[in-house]
Amino acid sequence: MVIGGAEDKVGQRIILSNFFHSAGGKQATIGIVPSASQEPSVVGERYRSIFSQMGAQTIQVLDIRRPHECDQDRWLELLDSCTGVFLSGGDQVRLFEFIQGSTFLTTIKKRLHVGTLVLAGTSAGAAVMGEKMISGGSSGESPNRSLVDLMDGLGIIPELLVDQHFHNRNRMARLMSAIAAHPDKLGIGIDEDTCAAFKGDGTFEVMGKGSITVIDPRELTHTNYRGSGDTSPLSLHDLRVHVLNQGDHYDYKRRVVCVPSLGRVSNF
Repeated sequence: MVIGGAEDKVGQRIILSNFFHSAGGKQATIGIVPSASQEPSVVGERYRSIFSQMGAQTIQVLDIRRPHECDQDRWLELLDSCTGVFLSGGDQVRLFEFIQGSTFLTTIKKRLHVGTLVLAGTSAGAAVMGEKMISGGSSGESPNRSLVDLMDGLGIIPELLVDQHFHNRNRMARLMSAIAAHPDKLGIGIDEDTCAAFKGDGTFEVMGKGSITVIDPRELTHTNYRGSGDTSPLSLHDLRVHVLNQGDHYDYKRRVVCVPSLGRVSNF
């Protein structure tokens, strides 16, 4: 579950409730990883309280404070017991530095592959999902090289390049700039209180109150990214863009919008 940030924590909690039930509901063992935050104790306890109110019997805060501390036996043993893991918001670079290249991360990927773990990441926890990630940047300008800072991500869903708080912070040009740099990736911009829920079959469903913007450069015919100056406007020809809302489905492997009720996909 890739969440755009600022998910509802006090009302219906649709996204958090979906994570809770997908992880096993009252039988779930939920692990909260607040490492992206500068206040991990506060963030960890807030999510502990939320999932406790939902009825979770076992909740562990994996309060990892240093790079590769996550590979200590105490954290790996807790991870093994979890049916759901929740990555909080904060600083995606901090989260990356704490768990990249670790046995902790390898274990998460293996368990996702065999279907024994539900993973959710919000804000910074969403940004790290791709093989490449947006580590910072600006907004409100035309696409240009200086608008976005890029680095390696955790590669949990390698095909993606994720931007979060998307329309709320006017980040369309930022995501376009990132895709110009990595046109082999699929850009997804996720609004606040909105989630891409991946099904394990190459598709995701949109849930929440906002939109998910998909930027597909598969048919990109030209960009001047390599030869442009840092602040020069970028050209991107023949991008395909989808705006998806609650209940929409998208096949990110085939890069087509799904129409579930008809049992087929739609090429618009």
